[in-house]
Amino acid sequence: MPFLIETYDAPERAHVRQDRYAEHLDFLEENAELLLACGAKLTDDGAHADGGVYLVDLDTREEAEAFIARDPFSTGGLFRQVEVRRWRKAYLDGKTFLPPR
Repeated sequence: MPFLIETYDAPERAHVRQDRYAEHLDFLEENAELLLACGAKLTDDGAHADGGVYLVDLDTREEAEAFIARDPFSTGGLFRQVEVRRWRKAYLDGKTFLPPR
């Protein structure tokens, strides 16, 4: 079952996002087969990222926690908080995954 991972940046560690960005993109590329979707959370004006959302196709919470722990943003100490939750896929890319009523 997929997991939703939501990250929240530590404001005092914002430089890590810039410093580790290329490594982060390499990490995502290396793990692309696990990613249903992912991307940065932006401020309302779109000027700054202050966290991220990952939808990952993994079997257990432990795998999801290990995944985010390997992200260079995580190893660099960018995140002040990480939440891992199971996610039920209802719609993705305009397609439904809901059972018939």
